Amino acid sequence: MNDDRRPATLLVVHHTTSPSLEVMLDAVLEGTRAEGIEGVSVVVRPALGATASDVLAAGAVLLGTPANIGYMSGALKHFFDQIYYPCLHATPGTAYGLWVHGNLDTTGAARSVHAIATGLAWERAAEDVVVLGEPATADREACWNLGATLAATLMPG
Repeated sequence: MNDDRRPATLLVVHHTTSPSLEVMLDAVLEGTRAEGIEGVSVVVRPALGATASDVLAAGAVLLGTPANIGYMSGALKHFFDQIYYPCLHATPGTAYGLWVHGNLDTTGAARSVHAIATGLAWERAAEDVVVLGEPATADREACWNLGATLAATLMPG
C-alpha cells in the first residue's frame, strides 16, 4: 500500500523487440488492471521514450528488457543513462520490478538492471520474472502477478 508520499502512478518502461516480449508486456499490463486495484494510474513508455520527468512523476517503476549479449538492452541502458543523475537524489525508495526475456541466459541482464537500481537506491518490490524461450502459461501468470504486485504497492490507503 502507498504511504501517500509517493505518487499513485506506476511507470512501465520496456524494450519490446519480439513476440515473446510482447506477450510478457501484455500480461504485466493486464496485472496492473487486476480486480481490486484502484486509484493507480499506469503510464507505459518504450525505453527510448521514457524520461526523467516520467520517473519523477511515478511512485513505482516496472522494467522490461530482452537479454542482449549478456546485458540489458541498449534501449533500457539508454533510459538509465538519461534518468540516473536527474533522479538520483529525488527517487530513493522507489519500488521497482523487472521482467527479462532471453534465449540462452538472462543472468547478466538482470544483474545489470539491479546494479543500476541499487545505485539509485530503488527498492525491489517483487521477484524478477525471467523467461527463456517462448513464455509458457506459468510465465504469463508470473508477469501478471508482477504487474498486479507493483500496482498494489501504490494503492492509496
